[in-house]
Amino acid sequence: MFLQVCGAAREVTGSNYLVQVGDCRVLVDCGMHQGGQREEALNFAPFPYDPREIDFVVLTHAHIDHSGRLPRLVKAGFSGPIYATPATCDLAEIMLLDSAYIQEMEAEWRNRKARRAGRRGVEPLYTENDAREALRLLRPLDYGVSASLAAGVTATVRDAGHILGSAFLLLELEERGERERLVFSGDIGQPDQPIIRDPETLEETDYLVMECTYGDRLHVRNGNPEDELADILAEAERTGGNVIIPAFAVGRTQELLYILREIYTSRGLHMPVYVDSPLATRATEVFRKHREVYDEEAWRLVGEPGGVFDFPQLHYTESAEESRALNEKRGIVIISASGMADAGRIRHHLKHNLWRPEAHVVIVGFQAQNTLGRRLLEGEKRVRLFGEEIAVRAHIHEITGLSAHADQEQLLAWASHFRPPRLTILTHGELNAALTFEKLLVDRLGFEVAVAEPEEVFDL
Repeated sequence: MFLQVCGAAREVTGSNYLVQVGDCRVLVDCGMHQGGQREEALNFAPFPYDPREIDFVVLTHAHIDHSGRLPRLVKAGFSGPIYATPATCDLAEIMLLDSAYIQEMEAEWRNRKARRAGRRGVEPLYTENDAREALRLLRPLDYGVSASLAAGVTATVRDAGHILGSAFLLLELEERGERERLVFSGDIGQPDQPIIRDPETLEETDYLVMECTYGDRLHVRNGNPEDELADILAEAERTGGNVIIPAFAVGRTQELLYILREIYTSRGLHMPVYVDSPLATRATEVFRKHREVYDEEAWRLVGEPGGVFDFPQLHYTESAEESRALNEKRGIVIISASGMADAGRIRHHLKHNLWRPEAHVVIVGFQAQNTLGRRLLEGEKRVRLFGEEIAVRAHIHEITGLSAHADQEQLLAWASHFRPPRLTILTHGELNAALTFEKLLVDRLGFEVAVAEPEEVFDL
């Protein structure tokens, strides 16, 4: 039995793991690398295994850094089933088709430039047809149900409390009479998040592959993040400035709508709110469909006027023309993807608002190294958007309490439910986060820990 860490080693994106049990080869996640040019180039690199030899994939959740290379895997010859929770299957459909559209549009844009310069063109990472072929392979896997997926491989998914349908995975492996339990954390969510249930826990595993995105930091605990957001909105309404919120279309946007519904009711605000992301609009419909994973508080709102997400000041934009028209408005809130401000419509809204001293940019999720969101948080005073230098005069806010990721303390609390595994392998975190969290696991919980190297192989 072997485990190879094929992505998200000493970085936060590109989740991808290979498990071999006898002749069976299993992939857990196949995510896209996100960040700067180096990270983007990794998406085009060959896989460190033959996709044609993979028997099946288990997907922990739909975020693109966990699912985004599945169409490329299929394009390279994979043809087995892809297992995920029912909500993840539905979210993956809209995520992967949207990603394919972006890949094709970016390739077309690059090829127009290449033709003008007399250079050779490029192929997209994958196409819509590749995405549809991957979606055809999705198979639902319900929470808490142990499924025998191959000889010697039983899988059970449990609620990770990160986004709708997110899971951590228990693989029970058997080879030549030897049995091992292997847990993949996926992304662990914060307790008490809106809409979705708290992360489940487990007590027994031989090996734990654990994320450590926030392994070196705590979310701000002094004060209430909803109150902090409400104060920013009230100030913007008073001065007529726009509020720009980069937000992942799946998960973060829906939680923001839930919170804004409460804020607008309690504070009596009137600023129009625009969700400028067709992907987020479709994802919100999936959230409405999968009430079976709501927490008790969300269930109480289901029967109220407007349901969980809607309120009178909320508007959805679809077309590019509607999106462009928002840049002529003042005193509005715009929620748009991507969550790290490195692609999509949000970059246009930042171009039109970063230079305005009355504007506010609110960062509500993790920002990977080299992304525009990270550079804004680090205080860059000038950024380039669409070939134009833009001064940063807007107010930049970070509200970490709204993050979908568990922080250091919460990750440690989740891990503490396990009896010390034989080995804990840390992934999905930048190096400092991983090393900091490694020391905590060793000192406080007595765990044996390894910080995975890229493509490192572990003998189970």
